Amino acid sequence: MAAPLSSNLTWSLANPLWAATLNPIVANPILSGRSVTAKLITGTNTVNHGLGRMMQGWFVTDVNGIATLYRSQPLNDLTLTLTCSAPVTVNLWVY
Repeated sequence: MAAPLSSNLTWSLANPLWAATLNPIVANPILSGRSVTAKLITGTNTVNHGLGRMMQGWFVTDVNGIATLYRSQPLNDLTLTLTCSAPVTVNLWVY
């Protein structure tokens, strides 16, 4: 972990410290994700994630009913395949 930044540093000294502090945060793949709303049916559902790249993960941010859902196919660059136990509308964060 980088040393804490002091308010007394010159820019030439602070610049590398800022980069060492902020670059790991900016590189977090969750920050380059997007919100997707999907109406799921009971069974297998294919959701276009719209990232334009290989998806690294997902999580539910909202669901309008009681259901169990899980990823039922490997992650890919176009879609997310979910299996759901009941018809629900979900909001997902995909990244």
